[in-house]
Amino acid sequence: MKFKRHHVPVLTPNPDNAWEALNVFNPAVIYHNGLFHMHYRAQGHDYVSRIGYAVSEDGVNWNRLQRPVLCPSGDLDARGVEDPRVTALDGRFYMAYTAFDRSSPFPKVGETPKGITPMFAVSDNLITWERLGPLVRGEDNKDHALFPRKVCGRYVSFHRRPPSIWLAFSDDLKVWGDHAEILRPRPGLWDGKRVGAGGPPIETEAGWLMIYHGYDDEHVYCMGTALLDLEDPRRVLKRPKETVLEPNAPWERRGDVPNVVFGCANPVVNGTVYLFYGGADRVVGLATADLNELLAWTLEHG
Repeated sequence: MKFKRHHVPVLTPNPDNAWEALNVFNPAVIYHNGLFHMHYRAQGHDYVSRIGYAVSEDGVNWNRLQRPVLCPSGDLDARGVEDPRVTALDGRFYMAYTAFDRSSPFPKVGETPKGITPMFAVSDNLITWERLGPLVRGEDNKDHALFPRKVCGRYVSFHRRPPSIWLAFSDDLKVWGDHAEILRPRPGLWDGKRVGAGGPPIETEAGWLMIYHGYDDEHVYCMGTALLDLEDPRRVLKRPKETVLEPNAPWERRGDVPNVVFGCANPVVNGTVYLFYGGADRVVGLATADLNELLAWTLEHG
């Protein structure tokens, strides 16, 4: 089972805006009121990440807001706000994003930044965001994504404690605990070195379908699937060994960081999964798959 990629990137850097002139990548996308809403990580030549916003009727052609909707605001995120994942939940919109602090040097290509904090923010209009606070502090942690409903009365979020994907639980979106490791790297496979969550999981009758990223010793980022129990997502039901998307297109193999497909969004519209992803940390790509086919493949090959 492979996602079918759109033949060209759907969003590219905009040289007319300094804040997004170098890279646009790793977007959050939700489908709301008949439109696709994208929040994407953008960098200018200062390499400071900001979050931009765009809207689309078809997921391919986008109209951008000409200013960022989330910017660094203090020492905690002075070097950037990165890799958003947006979830619609109980009538509001929640953004999980990573704050990159002032005390840390910019990382080398392919290196994980130090001084990062997984943060949450909330909005009622997708444009104005109020910061809520961190999932955890003082550790190398990112790749968090909020589930689209509570499970057994509590909020649930993916996050990453290297090299694995973890879950955390909260009563109020401010204090998080009961951390549980759910997916570890599998040496010798495409996800043998490190794994991290993609977008919010997709609820199906068979379980929570998650699309996640991983990389191997060659530092090639690919995407795969796993299925989690609906009422106890700490239980991994299925995890195929094969990928569903690999960096094969030119814009995925060459860019700011080569050989990367990095998804942060997988909304489902009319039975189709729209996987939006960063290609080589430079552009936004789109790949699609039929939800029923993707679920059936995950069940069969997991």
